[in-house]
Amino acid sequence: MALMSLATVLDADENASRRRARDLGVEIGIMKPGAFNSITDVTGVLAGHSTLRRGDSVRTGVTAILPHQGNLFQEKIPAAIFVGNGFGKLMGVTQIEELGNLESPILLTNTLNVPRVADALIDYMLALPGNETVRSVNAVVGETNDGFLNDIRGRHVGRDEVFAAIKNAKSGTVEEGCVGAGTGTVCFGWKGGIGTSSRVLPPSAGGYTVGVLVQTNFGGVLTINGAPVGRELGKFAMKDALPYSAGEGSCMIIVATDAPLDARNLKRLAARAVLGLARTGGYAANGSGDYVIAFSTVTENRVAHQSNARVQTYSFLVNDETSPLFLAAVEATEEAIINSLFMATTTHGMGGRVVEALPIDRTMEILKKYNALNQNRDLPSWKNK
Repeated sequence: MALMSLATVLDADENASRRRARDLGVEIGIMKPGAFNSITDVTGVLAGHSTLRRGDSVRTGVTAILPHQGNLFQEKIPAAIFVGNGFGKLMGVTQIEELGNLESPILLTNTLNVPRVADALIDYMLALPGNETVRSVNAVVGETNDGFLNDIRGRHVGRDEVFAAIKNAKSGTVEEGCVGAGTGTVCFGWKGGIGTSSRVLPPSAGGYTVGVLVQTNFGGVLTINGAPVGRELGKFAMKDALPYSAGEGSCMIIVATDAPLDARNLKRLAARAVLGLARTGGYAANGSGDYVIAFSTVTENRVAHQSNARVQTYSFLVNDETSPLFLAAVEATEEAIINSLFMATTTHGMGGRVVEALPIDRTMEILKKYNALNQNRDLPSWKNK
């Protein structure tokens, strides 16, 4: 393995000083987060990364989301995709649209590595016990373009990194910021990355959990809890001093829930995640590939690859019960994006380029100025039931 450069070491050392938004008093929305405030608060969901930081030019990686720990091909789950803006290379879209289910882990990486990552994911799926006669796998791989900081043309993510990310996938705390598929990304002109968050509905609304994981690489005018942070910091899309492309980029959003939703209502849930992106100041610029993949983990609603039954019966939530889930998706997406910024660190990359981390001290001053902290002080009576 190549030795890390001094810039790489300095970038890594900064990690210890970063904290998540909620840990600093930035409470977004009205709903309560889960135990880890993470996509893994949805029971059975695992997430893992493989990060590549080599020399002065390789800043990339892969992130894996596993909806359950079994064989996804043999036990598929309801899923849907919502396209906020289609400037991207998300692989596996049409089969999910057609059949309404997911049969592979979801992997995130950079734009030019999608085919290599998909090839490795297919190898992984074919090697699983029970898949010895499988002749078709719908591998799902999303991406954003990390070419500003990373040697993207080198296509450095391969089979070893994919297998490592899947092997590293775990429950509990998920590493955020400059890791995995977020290692080389840029968001709102600051260092972006991986972020996650969750919301738990009150018992009166079903007690379901919605978890979100994002790969942020998009632009706009950063807004946190309604405070115009990007405007106050003087860094935002369309500002004269910044290139037009400051508003470009992409965002991958993964939404998991233990609510019994079918593909139709999962697509509706996925659409609400884009509202969470908009709350942070993103506006789906022309070059922004903004995709949401949503899935439900309910064991009873898994779809067997082979079944002798002519008719299958499932139980799904009725439309009138979905609104609290929609709000949960909006809030968790918003907070996951903000977490990706709060946890990311200043990164030196290809060609001597440097992307600064969001300045937390200055950001906190702005949030205090606009009374955007501790928003959960006066809550609806159902929040803590």
